[in-house]
Amino acid sequence: MLYNFSIKNEIMFFKQFGGKATKKLIQRYAQSDNWKNGQFQNLEAVDMSMGLSKLPGMIYKQLSGSVERIPKKPLPIQDFDKDGFLSPTDKAKFIWYGHAVVLMRISGKTLLIDPMLGDDTTPIAPSKSKRFSENTLDLIDDFPTIDLVLFTHDHYDHLDFASVHKLKGKVKHFFVALGVKRHLINWGIAADKITEFDWWQTRPFENIEITFTPTRHFSGRGLTDRFKSLWGGWAFKTPTENIWFSGDGGYGQHFKDVRKKLGGFDFAFMECGQYNDDWSEIHLFPHESVQAAIDANVQKIMPFHWAGFNLSYQHTWTEPVEEFVKSAQEKQINYATPTLGKIFNVASVEQEKWWLNYQ
Repeated sequence: MLYNFSIKNEIMFFKQFGGKATKKLIQRYAQSDNWKNGQFQNLEAVDMSMGLSKLPGMIYKQLSGSVERIPKKPLPIQDFDKDGFLSPTDKAKFIWYGHAVVLMRISGKTLLIDPMLGDDTTPIAPSKSKRFSENTLDLIDDFPTIDLVLFTHDHYDHLDFASVHKLKGKVKHFFVALGVKRHLINWGIAADKITEFDWWQTRPFENIEITFTPTRHFSGRGLTDRFKSLWGGWAFKTPTENIWFSGDGGYGQHFKDVRKKLGGFDFAFMECGQYNDDWSEIHLFPHESVQAAIDANVQKIMPFHWAGFNLSYQHTWTEPVEEFVKSAQEKQINYATPTLGKIFNVASVEQEKWWLNYQ
């Protein structure tokens, strides 16, 4: 019995890595304009070395830390209001579940972005990065049928094996970054249910025009597949609204390019959290997040990539939202800070400092 349990655990461990970037797949990826010298490339240079000399110090800071990097008690999530979420409207509805998980109701369709609802972003590591909220995988039980799941990239804090495994029976289709399809196929998703996107590719989904936008980041789930799939954000255009999910990535020219190509947005989810001086080129600091939204011509903004996990030793768990709000007020841009699990829309006024109750 113990032997069988061990074998099962070992299989689950290796499943976490997803699909292998085979020679045949590499040949297909190489057809992309964004593939050079055997890997996908950022539009602007990114230094990923960080140096071996820094590694011991980074590990020490990450493991030592302080209690301010996690809430004093688990962050509650409001119960799912299915009737309220599915009720007809010509305006998009959103529910944020912490970190990068966003459930959307748009043009009569249910969309789910980066549904990492597991409790650990380091399933292949000796130590666990525990989620700030409890029993989040159970949220999937209450979700309605998902018309479309979208993944920005294949990092563990965005693409989660346990979540995909639980979701796959109620998802009609997947839109994913180029290269991510192999992971989903490895986890039992039918190939014909998955559509891959290169940067700037646009495809219609029912009455929604969806575009995959570039970011300044990277990808990979193991030691051998770094930069072997793409990374980015998602733009949604309907007859009544333009919505944008920025995706993970550092500051750069691409934010102004998004404005030039797509014309601006009524609302945007802007990455803001898990930043660090040691990887400043691949994540947005709060003031950069607000400036990036201005560059992309966004009318109202909301910070995501916080309130889920402690993945950076540099900031407290509330600093991202506090500095984001401060910067948004200074630059006079409208913002939202909704509580976890609450339904809201572009016009909602959600500016309560709810996180103060958990410091």
